[in-house]
Amino acid sequence: MKDYYPQRIICLTEEGTEILYLIGEQHRLVGISGFTYRPPQARKEKPKVSTFLDAKFDEIIDLKPDLVVGYSDLQADIAAELIKRGINVFIFNHHTVEGILNMIIQFTSLIGCLEKGLELVKNYEVKIERIKQQASTYNIQPLVFFEEWDEPIIAGSTWVNELVEIAGGKLAFPELKNKNLAKQRILLHEQVIERNPDVIIGSWCGKMFKPDKVKERIGFENITAIKNNHLFEIKSELILQPGPAALTDGLDEIVKIIQNVIKNPAN
Repeated sequence: MKDYYPQRIICLTEEGTEILYLIGEQHRLVGISGFTYRPPQARKEKPKVSTFLDAKFDEIIDLKPDLVVGYSDLQADIAAELIKRGINVFIFNHHTVEGILNMIIQFTSLIGCLEKGLELVKNYEVKIERIKQQASTYNIQPLVFFEEWDEPIIAGSTWVNELVEIAGGKLAFPELKNKNLAKQRILLHEQVIERNPDVIIGSWCGKMFKPDKVKERIGFENITAIKNNHLFEIKSELILQPGPAALTDGLDEIVKIIQNVIKNPAN
């Protein structure tokens, strides 16, 4: 019997690509985003047909995809153009840890691999619960500020904030936790100084986090995180993609940072 599920898939962001490799279905992947870093072999094996905001439409058409998968309203124009050209497109728009798990279920179901998706999600749920239980034993809860961009200062996305809490941290800006748009999470220097976080985690999307630059901000010398040199970087590909990377290596990095701060509260 013919397999009616998609056999030629293009992923415009990294999440779908990583999922296909994790479930052993990478042979169905015919095109990826140029911003894909996980897994590393994807960059060597698959043609790069898009950035986050632009796509090589003619090359995509030539690859004859039966499904193109993307993420967020920011890819709406790409999706619209592909739909006009007769391509099946599915755009996810999740912003939470639960949303990441839902996305895995929906995507794997869409391509006929639901059982593999359920197994993947179960493993992540077990990991998250184990880390929550571990965090519940900590005698202190460091105040954490996650900085997603520097000019202007932008606080972390919803799933990042949730992972900080899962790992045992307390959010410096809990009121921004569910703000999906970056423009809703812009902060003044004075606001960060006032909240006085114990930890600053930087992951500047697309460029290296520079602790020295943060330390040079006027007034930041009074922040506890600066005084104790508790500034840490998590590479953006590990934490700013709402997919498997955030739930694995990204979460592990946050856990290590928080445990380090708890063991060494003052340097």
